[in-house]
Amino acid sequence: MISGVDSSPYENIRRELRENPRTWLVTGCAGFIGSNLLQELLSLGQKVVGLDDFSTGYQRNLDDVMASPAAKNGGSFRFVEGDIRDIKACRKAMKGVDYVLHQAALGSVPRSIDDPATSNSVNVDGFINVLLAAREANVKRVVYASTCAVYGDSPECPLNEEHLGSGALLSPYAATKLTNEIYAAVFQRTYGLQIVGLRYFNIFGPRQDPNGAYAAVIPRWIDKLLSGEQCEILGDGETSRDFCHVANVAQANILAATSDSAIGHSPVYNVACGRETSLNELYRMIRLGLVGFQPSIAASHPRYGPFRDGDIRRSAADITKIRTLLRYEPTHSTAQGLGQALEWYVEHSAQGAAMLSQQENATAAIG
Repeated sequence: MISGVDSSPYENIRRELRENPRTWLVTGCAGFIGSNLLQELLSLGQKVVGLDDFSTGYQRNLDDVMASPAAKNGGSFRFVEGDIRDIKACRKAMKGVDYVLHQAALGSVPRSIDDPATSNSVNVDGFINVLLAAREANVKRVVYASTCAVYGDSPECPLNEEHLGSGALLSPYAATKLTNEIYAAVFQRTYGLQIVGLRYFNIFGPRQDPNGAYAAVIPRWIDKLLSGEQCEILGDGETSRDFCHVANVAQANILAATSDSAIGHSPVYNVACGRETSLNELYRMIRLGLVGFQPSIAASHPRYGPFRDGDIRRSAADITKIRTLLRYEPTHSTAQGLGQALEWYVEHSAQGAAMLSQQENATAAIG
């Protein structure tokens, strides 16, 4: 495995990967997090295989990555279109792979409440297929996406990894991810397959879909504010989350895959910023960030609706374990990450593109 000097562990790993490229499989590579992992790996000159069936991912995400400077750093990308519930597709994608970053899942609490059977089929049956194919292919390590939802309605805040079981699960989605963690531990003990779980808190950043019934709150609010629509905050706005930029997630995945200290008795880690942010605070941050693009947004105020089924009141992560064992350190705070995300969404939304075009025309006319 890769080891680095104490001064900058992640930068050391990045440098070593550039010098000695590996082969990686990213499942769910056309999704939000998966496409960002693909971009980070290509920027390091890695060989990447992607597996996706486009059930929740998009070809445009892959196109966006391949058009970026990251794709010109000497890496390579092979795409396999397929469903993780199809073991043949998993085996095809797994050939010659060193590390697996497993992101493919149906990742929505409301979706799982509406359709628990499909969530279980994809998130549990698909996960077992990935582990079976990885074992057959003798991969070095599997890193998989878990979730803070496995803590349920725990009264603890911040949450550390030992708080599992202190709260009741609130959704079928949470149940599927806890099942993943159980299977991962069993596969590691039974077959010797190295597996690391990452409990994501509330991840945001470029390519997060603002549309659809299960859209995440940050891209949805950005889209509505740019469109001149009113945002809805569920509850009184004092519900809190630990919002974490996707660049931090990329770091955590690569550290979990390559660090000798990642594997142990309980190889599951929180991935977050370690800071609690209320929905009211988040709304103010987004509104303030967008005023520079559209001044009228300063007068926007949200409306408040009922609490959502399956939601918990407070959520923030204790990231001591991942900091200590993997030397993870968030490079993007919530505020810094929002600044970057806002720029991306303005550039990629129809409303934002029109605003930028008007600004450019006005600048040209003045000049």
